[in-house]
Amino acid sequence: MKLQKLLESLEDYTVLTKAAIQDVDINGISFDTRILQKGDLFVAIKGTDADGHNYISQSSEKGASAILIEDETKVPENIVIPVIKVSNSRKALAQLAAAFYDFPAQKLKIIGVTGTDGKTTTSTIIHHILNEAGHKTGLITSINAIIGNEVFETGFHTTTPDALSIQKYLAQMVAAGSEYAVIETSSHGLAQYRVEACEYDIAVLTNITSEHLDYHKTRKEYVTTKAHLFELLSSSYKKENVLKTSVLNYDDPSYSKFTNYNVDRHFSFGLSNKADFWADDISVDGTLLQFTIHTPEEKFRITSRLVGEYNVYNTLAAIAVAYSQKISKEKIIKAIGSLKNIKGRMEFVPHEQGNFTVIIDFAHTANALEQALHAVRAFTENEIHVVFGSAGLRDIQKRKDMGIVAGKLADNIYITAEDPRTESAEAIIDEIAAGCLQEGREEGADFYKIPNREEAIEKAICSAQDGDTVITCGKAHETTMCYGMRELPWSEYKVVQNALARRALILTENHAEKKE
Repeated sequence: MKLQKLLESLEDYTVLTKAAIQDVDINGISFDTRILQKGDLFVAIKGTDADGHNYISQSSEKGASAILIEDETKVPENIVIPVIKVSNSRKALAQLAAAFYDFPAQKLKIIGVTGTDGKTTTSTIIHHILNEAGHKTGLITSINAIIGNEVFETGFHTTTPDALSIQKYLAQMVAAGSEYAVIETSSHGLAQYRVEACEYDIAVLTNITSEHLDYHKTRKEYVTTKAHLFELLSSSYKKENVLKTSVLNYDDPSYSKFTNYNVDRHFSFGLSNKADFWADDISVDGTLLQFTIHTPEEKFRITSRLVGEYNVYNTLAAIAVAYSQKISKEKIIKAIGSLKNIKGRMEFVPHEQGNFTVIIDFAHTANALEQALHAVRAFTENEIHVVFGSAGLRDIQKRKDMGIVAGKLADNIYITAEDPRTESAEAIIDEIAAGCLQEGREEGADFYKIPNREEAIEKAICSAQDGDTVITCGKAHETTMCYGMRELPWSEYKVVQNALARRALILTENHAEKKE
């Protein structure tokens, strides 16, 4: 693609160098010199850990055709290829990526799901309903990207991929003949302009509790960032015969802050009968969730295999989206009933090591941990064993809160590492333990500080008795554990299986000793 044509997608830009841009070919776009290819346009981005402007010379040496920057003071004097200045290179990257891939979001119906908790689950339910109803739909979440029958990893500790990857995925969805794309849209993705050119048609807000305040600093800033999704919804490309629709949690305290955006229609969901889509007669029978949903047109009974009453909200949000797309109640009921589990979201681990339950979940906020433990209590006959930690360099204030929640709701608590990064895992554990102590728990009796996560999981599983439940929280689908600046391979699933095998070995050895 010609550079001149590509630059037409930008709101504003200035060419700083004398080099002509009319005949410059761009073969690709890159913001990382480690993977930059000859002929790429290099976009210099100021990140939290590194500044792309420091790699301008390196990008030129590697064969970049042009460079886009926002800080002209860092451009070396000897650069001879075109240098283009913009006011915001992150936002420009999203616009350039959309143009490079021929604006794929304009050819799809785009559904964005944001909120503190429930984003992945709600996105997955929507994706499942649409596909089961015969609408070919792609999905981008913190777990992976699904395009047709192909699954792509979306990166480490990432809810919303970078702008370049998103536009590439959307282009692949268009090529695969998709009609819809569902995008889990995080506050980081919104704040860093990763989704700026996604041309949303439906925006969903699950809820807002306190999280990511290490990044957003205040709750007000966090709410404002979430609201940007609805700003994008109201201002994005208008597609023929597609109504711009917001779907909001009526029961969430933030509800009224999101109702003033200029869209074609607002839908609300919740447990209040004032919501457009509301639920009552909720029952939990073991691991089966049932409730009656009231829509603006009718009511009907829903049966779901997703564990926990909090999934009523996630399911309501998904049904509101399905109704907005004129999907019948029969197809909705069938689709929800056929969705068995979501990776790392209250996911049951099958085993033959005794009459106890093992669950892997992603709960990593105080609210999510509370909801998970309430869900587990509903079907646990005896004791709950919970393994969790809190990430380093993230939301310091939630650590004690998570300890308090565990202290109130779990019988046995194993506090461990969860991506300590450059912080001390032991220090983080102590902060969590303060919450347990506040609830009257006793270290060594009913709560344990075990920095090694493998050891913590093994102790929990080996301690479980018949009728107990072991739930490991915070890592779930993630494939690495961050210590210092290094991402080390990690599989919660493999660690759990190893712990189950270790339990079997211990039981076999104990049985042999008794025989002797």
